[in-house]
Amino acid sequence: MNLEYASNAALVTSVVVYLLAVTAHAAEWAAARRTPLEETVAERELARAHIGSGAVQLPAALPAPTAADAALDQRMSEMRVELWGRIGVALTVVGLLLSFVGTVLRGLAAGRPPWGNMYEFTITAMTLIVTAYLVMVWRTGSRWLGLPVTMLAAVGNGLAVTVFYVAVAPLVPALHSVWFVIHIVAAAIAGAAFNIGALLSILFLIRQRAERKSTLNGYLGRIPDSRKLDLYAYRFHAFAFPLWTFTVAAGAIWAEYAWGRYWGWDPKETWALVTWIVYACYLHARSTAGWRGTRAAVIALIGVASFWFNFVGINLLVSGLHSYAGV
Repeated sequence: MNLEYASNAALVTSVVVYLLAVTAHAAEWAAARRTPLEETVAERELARAHIGSGAVQLPAALPAPTAADAALDQRMSEMRVELWGRIGVALTVVGLLLSFVGTVLRGLAAGRPPWGNMYEFTITAMTLIVTAYLVMVWRTGSRWLGLPVTMLAAVGNGLAVTVFYVAVAPLVPALHSVWFVIHIVAAAIAGAAFNIGALLSILFLIRQRAERKSTLNGYLGRIPDSRKLDLYAYRFHAFAFPLWTFTVAAGAIWAEYAWGRYWGWDPKETWALVTWIVYACYLHARSTAGWRGTRAAVIALIGVASFWFNFVGINLLVSGLHSYAGV
């Protein structure tokens, strides 16, 4: 078994583990969907229907749950939510380790940093996204982000190993530069922060809608309020934007080294600029026009869509100077 095969096996296994983590976090959300009192009444009605159909009959009216019953049910509900949440985080850690091992083995198999094509960039970006999430869990207990993050990781790594995969190959001459490492590392870190910010923006929109309709039931009542989610999303975008600015600048310097010009309106260069403009509009609108909340969240989602179109759509749909490694 060579290193490339071992890398592929680790990454495929990571997809399976991330899917199990998605299932665990979905069960966590489902366990908190009904209040303990609702569960108690539903279970008693079910027992009445089941027993009443046989020889044993229940009295016409069951006693109402007492305060002790409600407290016990509350503890049981919390235990179920906590159990599924801990299982989800544990599976996410295992998935991250497998993803990290697969990425490192890919680099060892290629004898270079594993960032030479879209497949390698995707698995690296997914590793960074999950790492950022687990750091948040460790520092702030932000387990409520587990469901969207594991879904993104499962889809990202799944697409990488099934659609984006290319065999190990040496770098083309244009990539033999120190700017190769600088440019791609900055892009991957910025991309991870943009994606976390986008997931927070999605949760913000869901939570804000529930707040307006006064339907904060189940797990939605456990995540931070919409104001805090909006603030968290802004912080991730504010962190990522300078890195993305540096990514574009480093790419221009690299282009001068590789092709003898700083800017040539290549499709990927152009769309990197479009992405930069979208996020610049996001930060500018928040700071000057007061576009916090829904409008800012929509711009953030447009930005992350632009980011992924740059790294996926451009590679698949358009030919250019950056089309040097298949997909």
